[in-house]
Amino acid sequence: MKKIIDFTVRENRPLTDTLFFLTLYAPELPEVAAGQFVNIKVEGSPEIFLRRPISIFDADPAAGLLYLLIKIAGKGTARLAELKKGEKLNILLPLGNTFTLPGKEERILLVGGGVGIAPMHFLAKTLRQKGLHPELLIGVRSCSDVVLRENLEIVAPLHCTTEDGTFGEKGFPTAHSVWRKTFDRIYCCGPDPMMRAVADHAFRKGIACEVSLENTMACGIGACLCCVTETQEGHKCVCTEGPVFNTKALKWQN
Repeated sequence: MKKIIDFTVRENRPLTDTLFFLTLYAPELPEVAAGQFVNIKVEGSPEIFLRRPISIFDADPAAGLLYLLIKIAGKGTARLAELKKGEKLNILLPLGNTFTLPGKEERILLVGGGVGIAPMHFLAKTLRQKGLHPELLIGVRSCSDVVLRENLEIVAPLHCTTEDGTFGEKGFPTAHSVWRKTFDRIYCCGPDPMMRAVADHAFRKGIACEVSLENTMACGIGACLCCVTETQEGHKCVCTEGPVFNTKALKWQN
């Protein structure tokens, strides 16, 4: 059930020049699931009137804690980066659908790029709690972009590619040596070209694949139609029908 809740900022931790990590508290935090997102109201600027959609990195409803990894991409997220401990943040949640959980014996690979590591972390944690053992592959530009490494390594064996070769294997995620292993299911979130490349690999290998799309989502409830994507069954709103889609449902392969 969707709720609008005022959260209190517990911590706003800068990670890089463009990434920051919010720890938020609300005693009535509802249950959320891997793949879902929140919509944040940006206060303090009359020119910023649309909420900002953010994937959930982690959540602990029992403790009332919500964790968000955010990239500064414009005026709205830049304002959020300035939040101080104790300030309030109005959030609509939970929004969107969730990932399909795999079978007990399936071999699972999670692939994340940029802030796409957020839903992959939450999913990896969920799978581990269910007795599954996923592996996690992330792709970034350089070693300085490898953030929250300790959190990621707790939930899954971590593999990494960097475009400049300063950490992990040099190149793009689809060229990593982990692909020599056999997987039954792939989950992915990140830049569109990366997701399409991963989806193409899965399609050619006959591997089940789900992606979390990062379309622009202004309202979060399917009213503005900003996030519409083309599927095999026509156009659908990513914020309500997604953000998670089986790649077979998308018109990505000919």
